[in-house]
Amino acid sequence: MPIRRTFTRRKVLLGAAATAATAALLAPAGSAVAASGQADKAKPTVVLVHGGFADASGWNGVIKRLQHDGYTTIAPANPLRGIPTDTAYIASVLKSVKGPIVLVGHSYGGAVITNAAAGDPNVKALVYVAAFAPDTGEQLGPLLDKYPGSLIGSSVQPVPYPQPDGGTGTDLYLTPDKFRAAFAADLPASTTRLMQAEQRPFAAAALTDTTKAAAWHTIPSYGLVAGNDKAIPPALERFFYQRAHARKVIEVPGSSHVPMISHPGVTARFIETAANATG
Repeated sequence: MPIRRTFTRRKVLLGAAATAATAALLAPAGSAVAASGQADKAKPTVVLVHGGFADASGWNGVIKRLQHDGYTTIAPANPLRGIPTDTAYIASVLKSVKGPIVLVGHSYGGAVITNAAAGDPNVKALVYVAAFAPDTGEQLGPLLDKYPGSLIGSSVQPVPYPQPDGGTGTDLYLTPDKFRAAFAADLPASTTRLMQAEQRPFAAAALTDTTKAAAWHTIPSYGLVAGNDKAIPPALERFFYQRAHARKVIEVPGSSHVPMISHPGVTARFIETAANATG
């Protein structure tokens, strides 16, 4: 009898342990974490929008750092066909994202996110990186002349292209001899030669298109000033960010128009500052 009682008790204990283990395996992953009080709040998705004369690869150094820190990151190809077209396209990308978004725009991409984020409740922060942040009714061309210092006007080459309706549009390219000085003076010449050859032009219409909505009126914004920007004057960037009542503004001294390439660590950390504030 003692042996039988011992055997029976052992079976009960082993059975209980097996049942508990099975329940743990079958329980939803989040339930155990929540019960322990160690649940991590989901990070927002970071959407990075490039500007003219560039493509999404300019964000590579930033993306690498954001992904390392656990952020889902999307860098769509901005069509660069003008504010109405580009706004509609980027807005469609935003609608495909589930959950909160930190929306980042560089240069002309800032104008696109300003329009595209309007009315989207998932966009929790706007981050402007050496970018335009126009208000409703404004055009980028006149804004670019608001302060001295931009070399863009003297560095572009217009190239006509056919439009689907039979009309003719105009693309703007930065010329080989002006690209580095106007766009990326703090990068090696060997790098900027490649960037110039691979540049994506943007439609000249983008400079005269009218901004239809300014999301920074209702969505918290953050601004990075490129201290030695020869494309968008630093004074104009400061004006935009001050007018938008940006929650935080930083300046990268000596940076050209592409701080996300020449200073990817600083840029990534600044984006994460905005992301951390969304919670």
